[in-house]
Amino acid sequence: MSSTLRFQVVGEAFKKHPVEVPTPAERPSEFFGKYVFSRKKMAAYLTPEVYAKMVDVMDGDATLDLTTADAVAAGMKQWAMELGATHTTHWFQPLTEGTAEKHDGFVVHDGQGGMIEEFTGKQLVQQEPDASSFPSGGIRSTFEARGYSAWDPASPVFVMGDTLMIPTVFIAYTGEALDYKAPLKKALRAVDHAATAVAQLFYPDVRKVISNLGWEQEYFLVDEGLYAARPDLLMTGRTLMGHDSAKNQQMDDHYFGNIPERVAAFMRDLEIQALELGIPCKTRHNEAAPNQFELAPIFEETNLAVDHNMLLMMLMKRVARKHGFRCLLHEKPFAGINGSGKHNNWSLATDTGVLLHAPGKEPLENLRFITFIVETLLAVWRHNGLLKASIVSASNAHRLGLGEAPPAIISSFLGKQLSDVLDYVEHSDDNAFTELSELTKSSKHGLRLDIPQVPELLIDNTYRNRTSPFAFTGNRFEFRAVGAEANCASAMIALNAAVAETLLDFRKRVDALTVNGMDTMKAVLHTVREDIVACRPIHFDGNGYSDEWKAEAARRGLDTEASVPLIIDRYLDPDSVEMFNRTHVFTLAELQARNEIKWETYTKKIQIEARIFGDLCMNHIIPVATRYQSQLIDSVHKMKAIFPAETAAKLSINNVSLIQQISEHTSFITENVARLIDARRVANRIESVRQRAIAYHDTVAPLIEDIRRHVDKLELIVDDELWPLPKYREMLFIR
Repeated sequence: MSSTLRFQVVGEAFKKHPVEVPTPAERPSEFFGKYVFSRKKMAAYLTPEVYAKMVDVMDGDATLDLTTADAVAAGMKQWAMELGATHTTHWFQPLTEGTAEKHDGFVVHDGQGGMIEEFTGKQLVQQEPDASSFPSGGIRSTFEARGYSAWDPASPVFVMGDTLMIPTVFIAYTGEALDYKAPLKKALRAVDHAATAVAQLFYPDVRKVISNLGWEQEYFLVDEGLYAARPDLLMTGRTLMGHDSAKNQQMDDHYFGNIPERVAAFMRDLEIQALELGIPCKTRHNEAAPNQFELAPIFEETNLAVDHNMLLMMLMKRVARKHGFRCLLHEKPFAGINGSGKHNNWSLATDTGVLLHAPGKEPLENLRFITFIVETLLAVWRHNGLLKASIVSASNAHRLGLGEAPPAIISSFLGKQLSDVLDYVEHSDDNAFTELSELTKSSKHGLRLDIPQVPELLIDNTYRNRTSPFAFTGNRFEFRAVGAEANCASAMIALNAAVAETLLDFRKRVDALTVNGMDTMKAVLHTVREDIVACRPIHFDGNGYSDEWKAEAARRGLDTEASVPLIIDRYLDPDSVEMFNRTHVFTLAELQARNEIKWETYTKKIQIEARIFGDLCMNHIIPVATRYQSQLIDSVHKMKAIFPAETAAKLSINNVSLIQQISEHTSFITENVARLIDARRVANRIESVRQRAIAYHDTVAPLIEDIRRHVDKLELIVDDELWPLPKYREMLFIR
């Protein structure tokens, strides 16, 4: 990009982009779910008999028969066509971190030379998208194209544009899962069965346990023209070079600040469309870094919450372009400022109440609360490396351990009150059940402020720890290490399956004690006390950023590995394989295949970054730097021609210093870009997918960072008018 064009692009980006934002006459509650085939709409478009069968399918384990499917499809088609739908698609989540869809029209031949609209139960329930181009990790050969998508009735269909979207699972011809949804549903079934069995020790009338999820989606917005002028941002989702802006987030003035007008228009438009699609948007605000924002919904059942997050990310990108923005979901699009996460707030609830809800005055309630807290902690302790593997990626690795992101060591923050409770229980005896009524206080206490007209505040009994990857925050755990562009299902599969395993073990051990004559509550308390001791290493309330914690975590036996390819190994640890097999979530073949995909994805991302980075260095940065250097050299020669030697030397001293600095930086860049290319070639010849990923991590990625430091130094030296790429100060502040 020429300097003139760069300034034109920057200037255009700073102009306002007026956009007409629809403002519905109705309240949000009146248009919420407008394009969703909800239960209310099912009742209106289906016969009572068919609707009753569908309720049994959605709420229980009933199987959808073809006759019922035909009736549902007919009602669904009528509803969708009234909204302008002409096509349908099975919408699924392959192992690409995105979603996939293939649209088919409702039309078929009528046998008389015309067309009619048709949509059958078979088309609703099952389709056969070509699976050959989706990652499979060796489950099937490239030439074996057959794969199946099957409707997930637990996630309602919706209309988007002119298409009826049907959420589905995606499996191989041989039955293995090729997506995120199928194993997620298995993990949710596992935790339902295991948690129900434990909950019935306290409340025999419990029939079902539901895993709930509330995600917090962070993202950046950048003007579309500036985005298009940055090949690195366009191709990789992050800036591979760029010096810090003199002002970034150090003043803390963006966080929760006034939302810029253009951004507010984008948010309103996004929320309207999201609410119409049944996504219960609740919160929006400025985040810590400039141009960074957050959107969060009301909690939902985990399977539905994951679908809604994937749908929202699609919407965000689409609506952003309408407003002259590009939405960046990369975990670290800009160096030197906060990255973006997607905190996963997770909890368990029965059909009668929340299992992790703060306890009350009854011993039974308190023991129930303590039991599920401790068994969750035990799951995190047993599988802390696996949980880390569920959230790592080439992009999230740039974020973890920086700013407000938690470190790449999984630990759990409980706070003083809950920590004291567990300490008391640990050192009590099996007869202390009745004393549990005295253990807990209200989750909030009053705080009177000596400020006129300000009422008493309700203060929680514990701080929140921003450095904890897995913190208890009151009736839920917040898994804070999940990355912004990740599919939440990855973390939720690992977490729910791990918790299911510990709950299965817990019930088995309690039953063994009661069979031998021990009272049930004494048996529960005895087992809980054992598990409090067992999971003690995962409990850490201190500063997760400190070097002392890294050393302490290693002594405790926590996984402290920082290499993404090596962290991925945790999926194939014997304990992980056994846990997934026992909970019927993954087979060994599926785990091996997914690891192949993870290693290959990591390699490809670093490979693309290295290629683009090398091109930018050699075809953009070096030519501009040498051109500016030539101008400086020409200036020095002209000084010597005009002034006496001694005067010319004094006047040229700064230019000579700059000439020398440019030579040092360009020489380093040129030499090391050549090394970067060689390192890629060496890594590419490695046959093992895992070893190739390790080579890219150990040899290619570090070179990019080493070279970048010299490019960023040149940005401060070279004439601003010549610099070819929009700078951070131009991209990070929306006008």
